[in-house]
Amino acid sequence: MIVVALDTASLARTRFALSPAAELVAWLRLTASGRPHPVHGDPGPQARSALDDPDVALAAAVLPDGDVGYLPDLLTPKPPPGPPTHVLAGQLELVEATPHETVLAQVAGRRFGGGPIPRPIAAALDSGHFARRMAAGLATFWSAGLADGWPTLRAALDADLAWHARALAVHGIGSVLGSLHPSIRFTGSELHVAKPYDERTRFTGDELVVAPSLLRWPPVSSQLCDPANAVLGYPAVPSREEAAEPLAALLGATRATLLLDLDVARSTTELSARHGLSPATVSYHLGVLRRSELVTAARNRRFVLYQRNPRAESLLSTGADASELAER
Repeated sequence: MIVVALDTASLARTRFALSPAAELVAWLRLTASGRPHPVHGDPGPQARSALDDPDVALAAAVLPDGDVGYLPDLLTPKPPPGPPTHVLAGQLELVEATPHETVLAQVAGRRFGGGPIPRPIAAALDSGHFARRMAAGLATFWSAGLADGWPTLRAALDADLAWHARALAVHGIGSVLGSLHPSIRFTGSELHVAKPYDERTRFTGDELVVAPSLLRWPPVSSQLCDPANAVLGYPAVPSREEAAEPLAALLGATRATLLLDLDVARSTTELSARHGLSPATVSYHLGVLRRSELVTAARNRRFVLYQRNPRAESLLSTGADASELAER
């Protein structure tokens, strides 16, 4: 379990942002391992051809095999503030500027555990140009394997950010942090991330960046040991259109439609008008959703307002077993 103690100043500095470098490294990892993405499929011949570049090959060689193992944090620096079109360039500058002692600690120490290091990587470390070559390799791979598809990916990631911005405005940062993924929990003062190892960190006025991901999907990624470069990556929530079909299979089309519309609190009367359903029909389906523990109800003067809860948000982002959602 990773446990991060967050003081008030750190919570105030928590922000959501895209991390193109993290998406880039995830795509390179899939390409180098010869595996397809579970949603986006095969990286393609252009991405594979880029592995012939010496700097791209060096960057790929540093990545752990499969889904486990330490990924050097220097490859996925915290997204700097600024225009979205400049974020990747800023991240690559941070990669290139990584101090050599940090490179040695992360690559020789943590990635290879102080054991034998493959000869090309050892030579690059000895040359003192390792960070520069990492930045060059990532830039080359971006141009060859990801740049053309980035506008589509970015649109989906932007939609996820907008989704969470609305949730943040309604529920606050604590509720949003706790609803990102079932393996992430926020106690009010500590962030808990389920991992098969123990790590404890304290943030004191440090900035935490929370980044949605499509290409690392579906795992959560945690880069939390260094408060100065802290990023929590979570699988992006699907758009309403993407979520509607699997939700309909689990809940039925009407309940899926209502649940998707309950990102803000709404009354039976409002839902009836928005979806052309009778109030009795809406009340029936809301009752099913309440018994399934997917929506909450709170009275506001003459109205009862319904809104989906963190469990429903997890359903939207990760899916759920149909048996858990059966009508009672």
